[in-house]
Amino acid sequence: MGKRGWEAEKIARVRGRLLAWYERCRRDLPWRRSLNPYAIWVSEIMLQQTRVAVVVERYQAFMALFPTLLSLALATEQEVLAAWSGLGYYRRARMLHKTAQFVADHDQGNLPRTAEELRLLPGIGAYTAAAVASIAYGEPVAVVDGNVERVLCRMEGWKAGSRAGGGNAVRRKIEELAARLVDPLRPGDFNQALMELGATLCVPRNPQCLVCPLAADCKTQGEHDTAPRPRMQSREVAHALSVRSGLLSGQAHREVLLEQRPASLTVMPGLWELPSLRESAVPDEALRMTVRHAIMQVNFYVRIRTVFEDDVEALTVPGGDRRWVPLQDAAGMALTGLARKVLSRAHLLVAAPLDAMTPQDEEEL
Repeated sequence: MGKRGWEAEKIARVRGRLLAWYERCRRDLPWRRSLNPYAIWVSEIMLQQTRVAVVVERYQAFMALFPTLLSLALATEQEVLAAWSGLGYYRRARMLHKTAQFVADHDQGNLPRTAEELRLLPGIGAYTAAAVASIAYGEPVAVVDGNVERVLCRMEGWKAGSRAGGGNAVRRKIEELAARLVDPLRPGDFNQALMELGATLCVPRNPQCLVCPLAADCKTQGEHDTAPRPRMQSREVAHALSVRSGLLSGQAHREVLLEQRPASLTVMPGLWELPSLRESAVPDEALRMTVRHAIMQVNFYVRIRTVFEDDVEALTVPGGDRRWVPLQDAAGMALTGLARKVLSRAHLLVAAPLDAMTPQDEEEL
């Protein structure tokens, strides 16, 4: 009998049932239509801490702009950040860009074929390396993300995952079990199937055990004990929306005032945002809109004030470099998620706002 009751017969049964379910029920996602290692790498980076629904649209637009690793490597950082705008966690975009440049310079634009070699690249950790190696190259290595961890913890009856108080000891047990279960003949499909199960059926709250293909081998069959999610914090801020008329090549157009966040900042350096107001209180007659915008564990309640050009200096806090930007150019800039959302809701951008930081769509208050 195998370790912890996972004998060969049980392993084969779990693999077969999971893969059969995946073939019937998997979602049709654009990155699943390709075995291109570059495309898979981009999708895996985008999917970290970001909802699938948001990634689908951004992924397709990003791949249209940068269809190859070389095209990404040759782009400027501002071009990459602009294409990433709305996905959040912009350090991912910077590392993706730097890694593409490294691979283009050292490996003729070809990603390594093994998880061990992939992990040597800057910005690629164990999860991403295993995902690319198994899906694109068929290497039999296990992928362990939050979804996989939850599924395996429930199957074994472990009360808490490594992220919920179990620590390194539980993490090692999860990784060992994942490595035993991965199908050596279809490692990419198996890893995606296990992640898909956690994302669609074996969800954190109210798992759908009645239709789960692995229910017969699950010791928990329901929610397991986990640490409570940290409470969201709240902050109130205010920004200026300042628009003026200008001339471009002799043609009248409108411009919006944007401010670039200093490169020295640890959060969203180099991105463009609306200037901050000196006072968070905004008179009713000057209030343009109020928006809720979440970043990580903070809910920002944002007041947007209409500010005329002559009043900008008096009403806003001096910050980074400022620029009056033609509205037709703003959508292509590396905007913060909040700036893109506000400009879109003010009908000043063609692109719709995407809020990747929250588990549900945000509504104007």
